[in-house]
Amino acid sequence: MAILNHKQALENFKFILKKLPNDKLTLENYKQCTNYLKRQAFEKAIAGNDDNESIFNKIDYQSIQIEKSWSGPELNITTNTTTTTTTTTTTTTTTAGDNNNKKKSDVIVNIEGLDHDYLKYMIKLFKNGGKLPKRHVFAIIAKVYEILKQENTMTEISLLHSQIDFNNDNDDTINNPHGKGKGKGDQIIGGKKLTVVGDTHGQFFDLLNLFDKFGHVTQDHIYLFNGDFVDRGSWSCEVALYLYVLKILYPKSIFINRGNHETNDMNKTYGFTDECEFKYSKKIFEAFNQSFGALPLACLINQTYLCMHGGLFSNDKVTLKDIKSINRFPSNGSSQPPKEGLAMELLWTDPQEINGRSPSKRGIGMQFGPDITERFCLSNKIRKIIRSHEVRMNGIENEQNGRLMTVFSAPNYCDSTGNLGGVIHIEENSNYKKDLDDGQGYKTVEEKNCPWILTTETFEAVPHPDLKPMAYSKGGFGF
Repeated sequence: MAILNHKQALENFKFILKKLPNDKLTLENYKQCTNYLKRQAFEKAIAGNDDNESIFNKIDYQSIQIEKSWSGPELNITTNTTTTTTTTTTTTTTTAGDNNNKKKSDVIVNIEGLDHDYLKYMIKLFKNGGKLPKRHVFAIIAKVYEILKQENTMTEISLLHSQIDFNNDNDDTINNPHGKGKGKGDQIIGGKKLTVVGDTHGQFFDLLNLFDKFGHVTQDHIYLFNGDFVDRGSWSCEVALYLYVLKILYPKSIFINRGNHETNDMNKTYGFTDECEFKYSKKIFEAFNQSFGALPLACLINQTYLCMHGGLFSNDKVTLKDIKSINRFPSNGSSQPPKEGLAMELLWTDPQEINGRSPSKRGIGMQFGPDITERFCLSNKIRKIIRSHEVRMNGIENEQNGRLMTVFSAPNYCDSTGNLGGVIHIEENSNYKKDLDDGQGYKTVEEKNCPWILTTETFEAVPHPDLKPMAYSKGGFGF
C-alpha cells in the first residue's frame, strides 16, 4: 500500500480480491479503507467553505461548561482581541483610497492558575486515567499556539558557556552561519544543559520515567523534543498536554520540533484523531491539529548541532537560512506540510550507509548517504546532525562516520519491539581550551577541543495500565 494513499490502496485491495476473493486480511483492509474514504468524503462535505479563520478565534470559553465530575484546581480563563492590518494594492485602475486594507483579529488567551501545583495535579490525574475539563484543554492548546507562532521555523538555542560570549560580535570561535550578531535577535541564550529527546509516541508513563531519570525542565536544564510525541501509544493526549503545559510554564526551557506524526493524515491513520475524539472531542483534535502547524521544523544548538525529526534534503544547496525561511503559515490557512519540498524532507527523510541518495522505503521523502551529510555539515559550518524518526534498538546510534546521530525515546515501542529509549545531553566541555580553538572544528568529526560535550543515556520501558497501542482507533492499518 502506498503510504497514506488510500485510493490507490483500495484499487490494490480490489485487484487482490479478484485473485483471492476469500482472503480475510485483504477483505478486512478493503473494508477499513472503504470506510476511511467515506468518512473523509463526509468530513469534506460538512466542512463547507473554509474562511481560513483560526479555530482559536471561534472558541467561546465561557459557554464551555466545566464537567460536573471535575474536582481539581480552577483556571481563570479570559480573552482579549488584537487586530493587525495588512495592505494590498490592486493592479487595476482605482480611485484614491481603494487600497485593500485587511484587518485580522486574533483572540489572545489569558490563563490564571496554571502553575506547578496544577501540573502536579494533572500528572496524578492522568496516571489514574482521568481527563482535564474541555475548557482547560482548549485554553492550554490556544496558549501554546500563541507561543509557537512567535518562534522561528528553525529555533536557535545557545547554552551558557564560561569561555564563549554569544553576544560578542568579535568572538571568532563561534561559527555563526548568519554572520555576526550571534547573540542578538532570534538567538535564545540560556541554560547549562540541553537534553534532546526523540520519538515518544504517546508513551506517557515512559515520559514520566524519562524526566524522573534525567531531570526535569528548569531554567538551567533545557529540553528539546524532536517530534512524534503523538500516535501509536494510547496516551497521546496526555503526552501532548504534559508537554504543552511545560511549554507554558517554561517557554524558553522546552522546545518541540514537529515530526511526521504531528500531521492530519498520520493522526487519522495511527490513532491520535480517534483518541482525541474518544477522550475529548473532534474540535479539540482540530485545535491540536492547528497547533501542530505552528511547531518549528528544526533547531540549531550552539551554532554547532542541527536537530530535525527526519533528515536532510534532495538538494545539496540547501542552507540553514533556507530552513529558517520556510513559511509554516501559508495564506490558505493550512496547518498541513506539503507533500514535497524542504518541510516534507525535514519530517520524512532517512539516512543510509551508502553514498548518494535513494528512494525512500516509506514511499515519501528519500534516503541520503554519508557524503550528503558531510557536504551539508561543511557548507553550513556545523559539526553534526541529530535526528529521530526511526527505532534504534539501543535508543541511540552514531551513524554516517560520526556526522549523524539518531535518537529514539519510546522504549519497547508499541509494547512489542523490545528496544531501549535514549536521550542525548549537550553541555559545556570543561576541558575546552579557547586559546587553541581556531573556529574550524566543524571540518572534522573529531570532538577534540570542542566547546561542547555530548553524552548519551538509555532507559527501559516501565509498566503501564493494561491498554494496548492504538486502543481507541476505529480502524487504522496496524502499526
